[in-house]
Amino acid sequence: MTDLAQPPAHAALDTLWQAINDAPPAREPHLGEALVARGLLDRETLAQALRTQSRTEPHRLLGQTLVDSGALSEAQLHMAMAQWLGVHVVDPRDYTPQPEALRRVPQALAEREGVLPLMVREDTLVAVLPDPLDRGLLEQLRFASELRVLPLAAVPGTLPAAVARAYRGLARNGTAAPAANAAARPSDLRSLAADLAAHAAATTAQDAAEVSESDNALVRLVNRLIADAAEHRASDIHVETAEAPRPVRVRLRIDGELVPWLELPAIYRFALVARLKIMAELDISEHRKPQDGKIDFARFGGPRVELRIVTVPTTRGMEDVVLRLLGGLEPIPLDKLGLSASNLPALRQVMTKPYGLILICGPTGCGKTTTLHSVMRELNTTQRKIWTAEDPVEITQDGLRQVQVNARIGWTFAAAMRTFLRADPDVVMIGEMRDEETARIAVEASLTGHLVMSTLHTNSAPESITRLLEIGLDPFTFSDSLLAILAQRLVRRLCTACRAPEPLDARALATLAHLYLASSGRGDDGAGALLQRWRERHGDEHGRLRAYRHVGCDRCEGSGYHGRLGLHELLVADDRLRELIRHRASAAELQAAGLATGLVTLRQDGIVKVLAGHTDLSEVLAATNQ
Repeated sequence: MTDLAQPPAHAALDTLWQAINDAPPAREPHLGEALVARGLLDRETLAQALRTQSRTEPHRLLGQTLVDSGALSEAQLHMAMAQWLGVHVVDPRDYTPQPEALRRVPQALAEREGVLPLMVREDTLVAVLPDPLDRGLLEQLRFASELRVLPLAAVPGTLPAAVARAYRGLARNGTAAPAANAAARPSDLRSLAADLAAHAAATTAQDAAEVSESDNALVRLVNRLIADAAEHRASDIHVETAEAPRPVRVRLRIDGELVPWLELPAIYRFALVARLKIMAELDISEHRKPQDGKIDFARFGGPRVELRIVTVPTTRGMEDVVLRLLGGLEPIPLDKLGLSASNLPALRQVMTKPYGLILICGPTGCGKTTTLHSVMRELNTTQRKIWTAEDPVEITQDGLRQVQVNARIGWTFAAAMRTFLRADPDVVMIGEMRDEETARIAVEASLTGHLVMSTLHTNSAPESITRLLEIGLDPFTFSDSLLAILAQRLVRRLCTACRAPEPLDARALATLAHLYLASSGRGDDGAGALLQRWRERHGDEHGRLRAYRHVGCDRCEGSGYHGRLGLHELLVADDRLRELIRHRASAAELQAAGLATGLVTLRQDGIVKVLAGHTDLSEVLAATNQ
């Protein structure tokens, strides 16, 4: 094979391209006939294999039966199948790859998968693959190259050396291949959207009906959109369709706020939804019922991100799609969650109990699962057996035995709990207490020597107690099992690169003190002592207090916020609280009992974090609407 340092063999590649585009010859109707025609089998061996297949395993593939019997090798079978299906088989040593083709595929990807990019023709990348029928690999190459991929098969044993030689030659020429998983930039996404808009403007009404979910530009745009969302720390992607001529709108939820991100011409409204359904292996012909599934984005050549997808039928036959980004999440250390200096040791103390019930409560999207996994991270030792039942499994940890529940087949949280209790657990984590049965089993488990943790969709720690009593829990067993309830919210964290300090005058301090004390029902009683305590803990050398306001810079993309921060309210069960639970006390009475023992409310925790410069007051007030 000619080295890349020498002039490329254009003529050989042109001849190959011509051969690829020539009409393929008629193929044999069956694989067995093709194997006989190529001299790999005789008819007697084929007949024997067919008899074995029909007698023992009628559903087993003929090719696998031949390989198992030793009549063919795996390499011979793959080669024959490729030729039979019309895939060209080449010897990579006979061709010099185009540098442009090599630059389209990251070297790490090419060497890992054994792929040799040969040439680029128009919008097509011609590449030699170890298995030209591998759809996952084809999607990865399509994402990496942003081209349609036409696969070829290689003569067995020739591909790995050819790949290494090709990229060595590219490096000697002083042009490096792109880095793997190069991050998508907003400008790239905007240019792809602009190309689609230009194409839509030139498309006739008849052509508009033929816009396909497999359109190369649309596939690239969807891949770039997901990569963009992952890069910008988005938690959700919202795709909103409407009747023509209104455009398709795409918004990202970043740091809890929806941000307009992209608009596409209306002619792509069906193709875009269909493309996302294909990636999630959903039914593209079903438009009247909601569907849900998952997308493993790494399978399409992108970063290691998993997405949960739900489609929602809307008016006039339209469908919206919402994707939640799940992949790449790792448990956060407990001391990095933003728990206050009083809440963190108190929570760690109840975590050391050998049995009991710990609950995390708050609205959807407030970080309950993240907090649970942070707790699990500290409990996850070789001396403990920890089972978790989750829907979905968003964060994975080595050492945890994690289970994905599936209500459609009866594998519910309650069923998982019953199974776990027969599987010798030390700690059990339940993703959510959704019903009385799950809650009852969790309480029983916590009273029989297990530490049980779960979440609830309630507004505050005291309300969690009243909610569980309302759904039917026995107040006596529940009061005995309860260790603590942690309520939480998420607020946007101020960008430390651009936040601006603002000194707090007497009026602003009085307002903050009033908000803080009113949260615990104390009016303005004790405001002087509170302000003195704040000056000692958060004031400058002269005791002056200040807050910060958001400004906006390149790091935070002009929003003034970067990341999110937790506000927490920890209610630890003591004898007084257990007595109130047994008497079915109201949430107000439970709250008063907690405040008497040092409970810090969500709003109070937020105000302290305003003084510490972590967030601003508007965020705290919005998250703790009391």
